[in-house]
Amino acid sequence: MAKYIFVAGGVMSGIGKGVAVASIAKILKGKGFRTTAVKIDPYINVDAGTMNPVEHGEVFVTEDGDECDQDIGNYERFLNENITRENYITTGRVYQAVINRERNLEYGGKCVEVVPDIPNEVISRIKKSASINKADFILIEIGGTVGEYQNMLFLEAARMLKLQKPKDVLFILLSYLPVPSSIGEMKTKPTQTAVRTLNETGIQPDIILARGPVALDEPRKRKISIFCNIRKEDVISAPDVKNIYEIPINFEKENLGNRILKKFNLRTRKDDLKDWKGLMNAVNSSEKPVKIGIVGKYFDSGSFTLTDSYISVIEAVKHAAWSLKRVPQISWLSAEDYEKNPLLLRELKEYDGIIVPGGFGSRGIEGKIKAIEYCRKNKIPFLGLCYGLQLAVIEFARNVCGMKGAASTENDSKTPYPVIDVMPDQEALIKEKKMGGTMRLGAYRCKLKPGTAAFRAYKTKEVSERHRHRYEVNNAFREALEKKGLVVSGINPERNLVEIIEIPSHPFFVASQFHPEFKSRPLFPHPLFREFILVATKN
Repeated sequence: MAKYIFVAGGVMSGIGKGVAVASIAKILKGKGFRTTAVKIDPYINVDAGTMNPVEHGEVFVTEDGDECDQDIGNYERFLNENITRENYITTGRVYQAVINRERNLEYGGKCVEVVPDIPNEVISRIKKSASINKADFILIEIGGTVGEYQNMLFLEAARMLKLQKPKDVLFILLSYLPVPSSIGEMKTKPTQTAVRTLNETGIQPDIILARGPVALDEPRKRKISIFCNIRKEDVISAPDVKNIYEIPINFEKENLGNRILKKFNLRTRKDDLKDWKGLMNAVNSSEKPVKIGIVGKYFDSGSFTLTDSYISVIEAVKHAAWSLKRVPQISWLSAEDYEKNPLLLRELKEYDGIIVPGGFGSRGIEGKIKAIEYCRKNKIPFLGLCYGLQLAVIEFARNVCGMKGAASTENDSKTPYPVIDVMPDQEALIKEKKMGGTMRLGAYRCKLKPGTAAFRAYKTKEVSERHRHRYEVNNAFREALEKKGLVVSGINPERNLVEIIEIPSHPFFVASQFHPEFKSRPLFPHPLFREFILVATKN
């Protein structure tokens, strides 16, 4: 019988519910239980594919092609397991399913109501995920913050499931305890308010994860226990950490895993976080740095720099660097700055390697192309991802093959050299404005060419990688590009599509049409990232 653990957030957003869920799932897995995690996003959007990455963060793509919230990536990285579309729920999907069922007369003439029919649909999806994953524990992250209108129906679903299965449901509140600089004392009042707001929905938290800039002290634990109606040992300190992968170990220091098992009257089957502790030992013992620059455009938000748009790229760099006993030092480089002032490109020489990640649209692309050209000419290790490959092909076509004005038809429909073009099936979808969930998404095969950098990295003839794009390298120009020295080292055999390109005369100039970052794990770095970092350390 599956056990259900709901995790909600209090006080404010962005306090780490996703990594908390992933960490708890990792702990329970280490204790011998089969675990999985579900993310509930309180958006009308059917999926995350149409959301602005600056506002919402990275769009993560699963093996089965679902465009979902970045927290799904955290679940995969911590559990070292693929998460499927059944584990991602949005308000849009729930309402769409209920309306479709009503239209198909599946409610038998009954009046369909927001309550209980919407919460019942949520519950059925959660149970389906538990069944498909054969989970002993299913962690459900409720997006947003307690008290918001948007997630009210999901809290109602949690309450109703508790009513159905009183012994099989647990509630955890992750709440923030600020330390105002002008006061110098950690304040519990916002968390007390969050708990009372949660109580108003009919839910009492069984465990409180106390997030804060520093560890929770005994007076604060005692205060939360008294005013939030919870045992002191169920108040778990969750201080800021330099590395999110420390969180499962920190939670276990507070005995969180055993507290959860005790509440379900279960015993530990084993206690194994050795691999995780080994990882952290490797991280903490690394000393030599490797400097990586990421040339992007999705990290500016007013006066702040946001990195969530490229979170999987960042984590993949970390995984690869740690595996080589290096300390990753990542810098954000603005493509738009290079457009305005090309002299700034000289700063690229300060880095051991440069990454141009994925993206869409014309903003900043000329700056990215200039950066790619600079890396090519100055032998700086370069890794291009998705759009990064397309721009690398455009740069090579323009500056090596003499194709003046070469471009992607995404940005220039009248280019004389459409080296990047849309496939006929995608063109039809664009004309019909069928945009959501219609790109080339999810896992596709890639055959590798022996003797290439890609082949050396993977050490195999064929791989499977995840995609998220509409535009492809135009095969009509492939021969001309290859004659000038561009090597196509990976192709999709079903449709003869270019998957990887490289320049063999360069220390490392490799770009992939797919997103290798989605498959990188802390204990299993992605081969392309590892090879890139390996060359970068020798740069």
